[in-house]
Amino acid sequence: MTVWFDARSDAELTAAVTDSFRHEFDVDADEVWAAPGRVNLIGEHVDYAGGLCLPIALPHSTAVAVSRRTDGLIRLRSSDGAPWDGRLADIGPGRPAGWAAYPAGVIWALRENGLFAHDFGGVDAVFVSTVPIGAGLSSSAALECSLALALAPDADRADLAAACVRAENDIALAPTGGMDQAASLRSSEGHALLLDSASGAVSQVPFAPEGLTLLVIDTRAPHRLVDGRYAKRRAAVERAARRLGVASLRELADRGRDGADAVRSLKDDVLRRRAWHVISEIARVRLAVAASESGDFAEFGRLLYASHMSLHRDFEVSCPELDTAVEAAMVAGALGARMTGGGFGGSAIALLPAEKVDDAIDTAHRLAVDRGLPEPAFAVVAASAPARRLL
Repeated sequence: MTVWFDARSDAELTAAVTDSFRHEFDVDADEVWAAPGRVNLIGEHVDYAGGLCLPIALPHSTAVAVSRRTDGLIRLRSSDGAPWDGRLADIGPGRPAGWAAYPAGVIWALRENGLFAHDFGGVDAVFVSTVPIGAGLSSSAALECSLALALAPDADRADLAAACVRAENDIALAPTGGMDQAASLRSSEGHALLLDSASGAVSQVPFAPEGLTLLVIDTRAPHRLVDGRYAKRRAAVERAARRLGVASLRELADRGRDGADAVRSLKDDVLRRRAWHVISEIARVRLAVAASESGDFAEFGRLLYASHMSLHRDFEVSCPELDTAVEAAMVAGALGARMTGGGFGGSAIALLPAEKVDDAIDTAHRLAVDRGLPEPAFAVVAASAPARRLL
């Protein structure tokens, strides 16, 4: 049986989260805000190297219902984790633990970054999400960005994204870059977001491939950013940059052949392969933007698959579940497919002719079962709206 993870309409999300808020606190919420998860089309493991990324916002969002307080108390609730009550003084590196680190970290970072319009007096917040947890679709950023926008709606969205990154790095202790939060807050419906991680600049790239479907395959292999493997990859990239005498590998990516030759000169095989992925991936993003703008989705698909092979071989962040999903999609006739997100589990994406979607789903399910892997779940997605107020 095919398992789908479905988005909800804004009206459905609003009804669900306001009902949950009323159940938790026995009063109505003042406001409801929502922020989407994201799929990164291409440009993986390069945001923390000053690279280029090309994500889209998903139709799947996290909604938060909030009411302001005046006594300094923070009460956070979600169906996906234990409740947390505390105060700003209780928030610090690794505190609180679990899911609450992300929204609590946002409150801390908004204050630290001076983004509150008035003194923070506390908040009651209840979250409801359709972004699957552990699927590599940025459920944490959706959680962060929904609350950040609810608490500081007049702040610049780039500043809000930076605060959310700080929350994730300093409080949740997940050493991520800034792509996820930028995608959630700064995307545009019908477009991919070209994010320059070196400057923070964004531009909108039309992405509505006619006759083609973007399929997300959640492998059900849990994706975790705080288990140490992601941090090791980031550390390797930063170590390679130091060995090569540059502030970030983006500098070498911008030098073309000279930069490539510099990377090839690295004696350490692991550092060389990690660095090669980064500079080649940045080049693929540039080519993918050109392909999308010209409507050459055969080339776009080729770049997706090349990205996956680089992540598999040079960066070594794929896994049997992701490789199987990509293989299934390609066998079924995808123009291209690749893992998306931090890796070590999570999801793959496939760009398919609409008539090939069912074949891809059947093949992915069959191969997973035959190989003793978890049965995957699926969603058809399109470039969707960014974070927004619902009520």
